[in-house]
Amino acid sequence: MVAPFRKYLQDLHTALAAGNASEHTHRPALKALLESLGEHLTATNEPRQVTECGKPDMAVSRGPMLLGYLETKDVGVNLDIEENSPQLKRYRAALPNLILTNYLEFRWYVRGDTRAQAILGRVEPGGKIKTRTEGVAAVRELQTQFLALRLPASGTAKDLAFRMAGLAHLMRDAALKTLEAEPDTGTLKGWLAAFEKTLVPNLTPEEFADMYAQTLTYGLFAAKVGMAPG
Repeated sequence: MVAPFRKYLQDLHTALAAGNASEHTHRPALKALLESLGEHLTATNEPRQVTECGKPDMAVSRGPMLLGYLETKDVGVNLDIEENSPQLKRYRAALPNLILTNYLEFRWYVRGDTRAQAILGRVEPGGKIKTRTEGVAAVRELQTQFLALRLPASGTAKDLAFRMAGLAHLMRDAALKTLEAEPDTGTLKGWLAAFEKTLVPNLTPEEFADMYAQTLTYGLFAAKVGMAPG
């Protein structure tokens, strides 16, 4: 077994055997593992910067260059459920290079799509971790590819569409939350009533939020393009 993974698994075992470990307990071990995979790597726990979709648990950089994000869940947490949570849907829509992990299972997403999955092993009674055959190699390959991914700074039309769709999705969620929180005299509810009266009878809040988000996102983009020097 590769030495950094041996140390990582031992640290997990020690914390689990103590009986009082939480999700946060294991982050230093994950940080050390990630930083062992290359030169000048820094894995930052709870980075200060906040993305437009929220604040992922870890960010990995090489020097000044941000490489990607990780969202961690406690050991044993079902990632099938977490993968479909509102939080992960936001992250997958907005973050082009992302790993979701419960410290033993790793799921890697590129532009929202699943690129790879790998499992180190499972926890047995007493906190002992039983590793899977080829599990270490598979996780190491997944993490190495995650760290090596290069996304173009100025991408293709597909890259732009992905980015704008992600922003529209976030704006839609924000609009729905505002509709739920504001009083009946609120500005957004007033617009919903106006849209329903003049454009779409029986318009639902979800349909309105979608229309609002797309109109604002693509309208602002069109305005920006129109202002660009020709």
